[in-house]
Amino acid sequence: MLARIDLRGSALPGPRELAALLPRAATDVDSVLATVRPLCEDVRVRGAQAVREITARLDGVDLEDPRVPTAAIARALETIDPAVRAALEEAIARVRRVHADQARSDVTTQVVRGGTVTERWVPVRRVGLYVPGGLAPLLSSVVMNVVPAQIAGVESIAVASPPQRDHGGLPDPGVLAACALLGVEEVYAVGGAQAIAVFGYGAGSCEPVDMVTGPGNVYVTAAKRLLRGLIGIDSEAGPTEVAILADDTADPVHVAADLISQAEHDPLAGAVLVTTSEALADAVLELVPGQVAATKHADRITTALSGSQSGVVLVDDVDAGLRVVDAYAAEHLEIQTRDAREVARRVRNAGAVFVGAWSPVSLGDYCAGSNHVLPTGGCARHSSGLSVQSFLRGIHVVEYDEQALAAVAGHIDALAGAEDLPAHAAAVRARQRA
Repeated sequence: MLARIDLRGSALPGPRELAALLPRAATDVDSVLATVRPLCEDVRVRGAQAVREITARLDGVDLEDPRVPTAAIARALETIDPAVRAALEEAIARVRRVHADQARSDVTTQVVRGGTVTERWVPVRRVGLYVPGGLAPLLSSVVMNVVPAQIAGVESIAVASPPQRDHGGLPDPGVLAACALLGVEEVYAVGGAQAIAVFGYGAGSCEPVDMVTGPGNVYVTAAKRLLRGLIGIDSEAGPTEVAILADDTADPVHVAADLISQAEHDPLAGAVLVTTSEALADAVLELVPGQVAATKHADRITTALSGSQSGVVLVDDVDAGLRVVDAYAAEHLEIQTRDAREVARRVRNAGAVFVGAWSPVSLGDYCAGSNHVLPTGGCARHSSGLSVQSFLRGIHVVEYDEQALAAVAGHIDALAGAEDLPAHAAAVRARQRA
C-alpha cells in the first residue's frame, strides 16, 4: 500500500519528465468509445425509446418517462434528514457567497474617438448538469453545478442523475432534495453516457442543451468527448486525486486521513504524499492500515491506495516539493508545511489549494464555498475548475463611426494586401467618400 518514490539526492528532471515519474491513474477514454458511440447514436436516432431500453438494460429500471415528477422532488425535500437539509442549505449559502464575486460586468473600451469595443458577457441559454450516482450519490455536486449556472444567469437548467432501484427508479433522494432547495424542477432519472446523449440530442420531454457540466465515469467522459462541438463541456474528468505537500511539521494522523478520504471516492482515485520528511512518511504508512480498517469502504480504499496512481514521494526540500506538485498538477493540493500560506502562494498548477492543517479537501468538497468540480489528470496545468465564468461567453461588440474607420483604412489596406485578401480592403474603401 502506497509505494515509495525517492527523488532525493539528485537534480529533478524537467516538468514533463517529472510528471511521467509520478503516480497517476491510467484512464483510456478511447477504449470505451466503441461502446459509447453506438449508444449515443441510438439515442440520437430513436430518442426516448432508446433511452428507456438502455436504462432497463444497464440500470435494471424500466421507466416509461425518465423525467422525475415535481411532486417526487418536493417529497424528497420534505422527507430528508433535517441535519442533511441544514448542511445543504449551509453549503448552498457559502457556494453562492463565493461565486457571486465571480459575476462579470460588460466593459467598453474607447479605442479611438468614435471607435469602441464592448465585451458583453452572455450566459449559455440552456445547460445540462450531470450528477453521478454510482459508487456514491454526489448530492453536493448538485450545489456545485447549479449555483454558478444560476449566478451566471443561465435561463434553463436540467439535471440528470442515475435511477436507483432502491428508490423506485428515481435518482437518490438527497440529489432530488438538493434540486428542490435550488429551485430546479427539470430532473431526469438517466445515468451514464446515455444521459449525455439525451442532453446533447434531446429525447422525450428533454430539449437539447447548449452545454453539459458535471463529473462522471469513463463512459460519461467518452460521451462528452463524442458530443463536444455539438455541445460545450466543462472538461473530460478523470478519476479524482489529491496531492499533499508536507514537511516534518505535518500531523501524520491528518495526512493519513486525508489520503484515505480521497481514496474513498473510487478504486481508481489517486492519493499522493510529497514530503521532505522520511519520518512523516514512515508514520503515515504505519497509520494508514489501521485507519483504512476502520472505514466503511475499506476494500475500495485499499485498492486505490495500492494502485499505481497512489504513493509517497520523498524530496530534498520544499522547493523540490513545489516542483513535484506543479509537475503533477493535482485536482486537489493540500499544503501542510511551515509557512503554509506562503508556500501555497508559490503553487502554479492545481485545481484547488487547501492551506494548512485545518483546510482538508473534505471541507472543499462540501462547505468551503469553493467549487469541487475541478480539472483532473494534470489538466490543472491549463484548465480551471467550474465557475460562473464557465457558463458565460464573452462577445465583442465593435462600433466605429465613419471618421474612426477612415482613420484606420490605410492600415487595413496594408494588412489585407500582406495577407493577399484584397476584398477585405475593398470592403473598407467602398465606404469612403469620393
